[in-house]
Amino acid sequence: MPSTQISLFATCFNDTFFPNALKATVKVLEDLNCKIDFRLDQTCCGQMHLNTGYQKEAIQLMKRTLDIFQDANLIVAPSASCIGMMREGYLYLAKETNDSSLIEKVQAFIPKAYEFTEFIVKVLGVEDLGAYYPHSVTYHPTCHSLRVLELGDIPLRLLKKVRGINLIELEESDECCGFGGTFSVKNPQTSTAMLSDKMRHVLNTGAEICTACDTSCLMHIGGGLDKMSTGVGTLHIAEILASRQQDYDD
Repeated sequence: MPSTQISLFATCFNDTFFPNALKATVKVLEDLNCKIDFRLDQTCCGQMHLNTGYQKEAIQLMKRTLDIFQDANLIVAPSASCIGMMREGYLYLAKETNDSSLIEKVQAFIPKAYEFTEFIVKVLGVEDLGAYYPHSVTYHPTCHSLRVLELGDIPLRLLKKVRGINLIELEESDECCGFGGTFSVKNPQTSTAMLSDKMRHVLNTGAEICTACDTSCLMHIGGGLDKMSTGVGTLHIAEILASRQQDYDD
């Protein structure tokens, strides 16, 4: 496979709370002969600010991100949420400014931004990563992966190729987990009710692990499962796809 140059957008959430998801992302991409650059001055994509009503601040963060990745060939992030912001939120924000040059800049940026699993399947044309993960797993498709990026079954196609995995379908999988960034903080009762429904469906699968393309949702789900002492864990999909037979043989 020829080498592909990409820039990794780590996301502030992963960088702060889930570095192992980033390490797994890099491992998988390097195994696929990707040359990765990491731009140290990258920060938040601005999604939280836009969703909370801080449009001015969101525009500033958008402009910063556009400048940092202006010369990037491709941008890949292990987060459907952040890539969804870049594709949908950035265009909205740019149009709100009525700045034609900014709109053009965003329109040029959007086709370069990919979610991790989407990049592997759509750009690299790979579905079998040689992964091995001998555990029962259920997959939660996050709202941004379903409704903004419309990833469909792309993550599931990758999971189905993992050796040893017992992939169990999640009931009402298209229902939101209730996180929604600051939604869970501002509307805790509604968020908790939604989380309770999601946890019930996860537990009904009997799976050991719940996986997804967004660690933000997994933090919400995992926090609830841990508080109930269910014994069910959460893991970003990159960490499953990075797992190999020798990891269990050692």
